[in-house]
Amino acid sequence: MYLIKEKNGMKKDFSLLLSMMDYARFTSISEVEGLPVEVLDYRCHDEANSIGMLLSHFDAVEKIYQVLTFEKLSDDEIEEYAETLEPALSLGSRAAEVIKGNTVEFYLKNLQITRSKTVEQFKQLDEPWLYEETDWWYGEKGNNFFKWFHVFEDEINHRGQIRMIKKLYAKEHTPTIVE
Repeated sequence: MYLIKEKNGMKKDFSLLLSMMDYARFTSISEVEGLPVEVLDYRCHDEANSIGMLLSHFDAVEKIYQVLTFEKLSDDEIEEYAETLEPALSLGSRAAEVIKGNTVEFYLKNLQITRSKTVEQFKQLDEPWLYEETDWWYGEKGNNFFKWFHVFEDEINHRGQIRMIKKLYAKEHTPTIVE
C-alpha cells in the first residue's frame, strides 16, 4: 500500500499513477467504512455536502474522466453524458435532495465498479497515451497523466471535507455532560 511501484499487469507509468490512485482510495474508504446512513446523510447546514454526496461525486468524477480521456466523443456527446452524472458531478442543492438514504456499501460498490473499468482501460493503453496533450483548462494544454492526477487530487480534497463532516457530526451528536 505504501509503495509507489510497478504493479502486475500494468505498464510502469500506469502502475505509478494507479499506486497513487489506490492509496487515495484506500484512505477515503478508511474514513467511511462502517458509517451508518445517518452519518452519510448528515449535512451541517443547508449549503453543505454530505459524505454520501461526496462519495457519489468521487464516482461521477472518475466516470466523466473515463469518457473525457478514453473515448473520442464530441463536445455535445460529452455534455450529454455529463448530464447523466448529475447531480453528483456538480453537487449542490439538487444533489442534497436525491443523494441520501444509501448505505456505505452502496457507495463503495459503485466506486469499485468504476475503478475496475479504469484499471482495465489502463491495462490496454500504451504509456505515450499518458503524455498526449489536448486543449484543457483556461486555454492551456493538459495531458492524460494530469487529467488522471486530477481525479484523485479531487478525491483527496473532498476527503478533507469528509473528515470535517465526521467531526461536526460527532460534536453535534455528543451529549453534553452537565455537572
